[in-house]
Amino acid sequence: MAEVFIIDDDSQTVEMLAEVVSMTGFESRNYLDANLFFQENKFNDQSIILLDLNMPNMDGVEVIRELSNHKCRASLILMSGYDMGVLHSAEKLALEHGLQIIKSLTKPINLTELMTSLISQQSKAKVSRSRNIIDFQPTPEELSEAMHDDQLLLHYQPQVDVTKGIIRGAEALVRWQHPIHGLLPPITFISLAEEYGLMDELTFIVLDKSLKQLVNLHKYDHYFPVSVNVSAESIKSIRLPEIISEKLQENNLQPKDLTLEVTESVLMGELVTSLDILTRLRMRGFSLSIDDFGTGFSSLSMLHKIPFNELKVDSSFVMQMTKDADAFAIVKTCVVLAKELNMQVVAEGVETQEIHDKLSDLGCNIAQGYHIARPIPATDFMDWLSEH
Repeated sequence: MAEVFIIDDDSQTVEMLAEVVSMTGFESRNYLDANLFFQENKFNDQSIILLDLNMPNMDGVEVIRELSNHKCRASLILMSGYDMGVLHSAEKLALEHGLQIIKSLTKPINLTELMTSLISQQSKAKVSRSRNIIDFQPTPEELSEAMHDDQLLLHYQPQVDVTKGIIRGAEALVRWQHPIHGLLPPITFISLAEEYGLMDELTFIVLDKSLKQLVNLHKYDHYFPVSVNVSAESIKSIRLPEIISEKLQENNLQPKDLTLEVTESVLMGELVTSLDILTRLRMRGFSLSIDDFGTGFSSLSMLHKIPFNELKVDSSFVMQMTKDADAFAIVKTCVVLAKELNMQVVAEGVETQEIHDKLSDLGCNIAQGYHIARPIPATDFMDWLSEH
C-alpha cells in the first residue's frame, strides 16, 4: 500500500489530516519540516504527499523542485491558505516537473473532499495493479525495429460538429503493438524517437497509414479530413509540400482530405524555414492546424506569422473549463479569437456533456474527446462510423 506523507508546519492540522488518512486505509508519515522529510528519504513514485505550500525553512514550491531533483513522480494533494490562483500556479509547476496532482485544497481543509480524493486514488491504484502495468523503457534499436516490422498502428479519434453532432474529421494517433508488452501509448516512445532522430520516419509512417485509411473511407462514402501531426524534423524539409502532394496523388486524394497539425514548439528555432514550408502547403490547399494552442509562450505571434486555418484549444484548458473560471475564460478567448481570424476552432479534451454544452454556448465548431469517443483502432473505425 502506498504511504501518505503529510508535510505541514501546523501540528494540529497534521493530527487532523493523519486521522482522515487513517480512516481511508492508508498509513501516514507526518512531518512538520520538509527538510526532515527529505533527510529520511522514504518516498517513492507510488507515494501520496499532502503538501502545505506556506511553510518556513522550505516552502511547498521548494519541495516540488526538490522532488523533481530526486526524480520522484509522486502524487500530490496541495494545500494552502493562499487563493486558488497561487494553488493553480503550483499545480502547473508540479505537472511540469512530472508530478501528478490529485487535488488542490484551500484551507480550512474540507475533510470530506480530502477523504473522497484519497479513496478515489486508492481505487485507481488497485485498477493499475490489476492491469499489471509494466514500466517498459524501449531502446532506440527496438523502436527502429518496430517501425520497420510494421508494429506501429493507428487509432482514430473522431472530431464532431458541436451543434449538429455529425463527424467532421478524425485525428490519427500512433500506437505501438509490442509483441511482448502489448499495446503501448505514444508516451512510451515519442520522446525516444525525438531524441534519436526517428521522428521524421515516424511522421511518414503515420501519414502513409492515414492515406490508406482515407482511401478505404472514401470507398464507403465517408468524406472528411484526417489530421496528422507533423514533427519538427519533417517541418525542416524544404521539399515537404512536394513529398506530401506526391503521396496524395499516388492515392488519388486531394489536399482537402488531409489536415496537418503543428505544435508551436515545432516551429521554434526554424521559423523562416517553417514559414516557407507551411505557406506553400496552404497554397497547395492543405489545412493547417495549430495544436495545443495556448500552452506556449508565443502562440499569438505564430497565429500572426503562419497561415493557419484551424486552432486546437489545448485539452488542459477544456477539461477544467467547467470547474475553473480562468480556464473557461481562456477557452472563451480562444474561440472568439479564432472566429475573428476566420479560423475553425477545435476543442480537445471534451470529456463530459457539461463541457460539450459550454462549448456549444461559446460557439465552438468542433469537439474531440472521450465524451465523443476514445481513440478507435483503425480496424474498428469503420464500424464506429456505421453506428454513428
